[in-house]
Amino acid sequence: MKTKEYLRILKEDIHSAVIATVDGSGRPVTRVIDIMLADEDSLYFLTAKGKAFYEQLMKDPCIAISGMCGGEGTMSRKAVSIRGRAECIGSEKLDEIFEENPYMTQIYPQEESRGALQVFRVSEGTGEFFDLSVKPIFRDSFVLGDGAKAEEKDSRPGEGGYFITDRCRGCRICYSRCPRKCIDLSAKPLVIQQEHCLHCGNCMEVCPFGAVEKR
Repeated sequence: MKTKEYLRILKEDIHSAVIATVDGSGRPVTRVIDIMLADEDSLYFLTAKGKAFYEQLMKDPCIAISGMCGGEGTMSRKAVSIRGRAECIGSEKLDEIFEENPYMTQIYPQEESRGALQVFRVSEGTGEFFDLSVKPIFRDSFVLGDGAKAEEKDSRPGEGGYFITDRCRGCRICYSRCPRKCIDLSAKPLVIQQEHCLHCGNCMEVCPFGAVEKR
């Protein structure tokens, strides 16, 4: 799937997502925010000027977004996570947001009361999609705009993954401990199928030759 579809899932299927920022003391802060709009490679949310969330975004635009949809306690879940930068675009797209999300008129029934609202756009970043509703489970990475540029601006590293190096001797111990059996035994060295990997780290822990690396 393309970035547009992952953003659609975040906006329509999940809608209410957890967004993390940092406060003035550098401590993490999270809150649940509705994703109001999504297009080809950007998403939009809003907040009011008087909120601490607004102040934190203006001071440090680096954010992390995570959301999940599906039945609780079941395997029919899909999750989307994004790390990027939020840009304040003022009242741009505010009318479109209210048109797309009619329930907002119940919160702000008069147009005069909407003057404090500020729209933020996330158009730079990297993301991950995780689908537990299929077998084997499916993981995919995607980019918003110039994702590499966003990562360069944000000194905090991404999640990465596990990879088998040339030190592999084909003993298959890693495969025996892999909960998803997502290691290709026909390849030399063995290859972890990243799209199905849980990132549990069992393979690196049990490899007697130190052939597995986390990057």
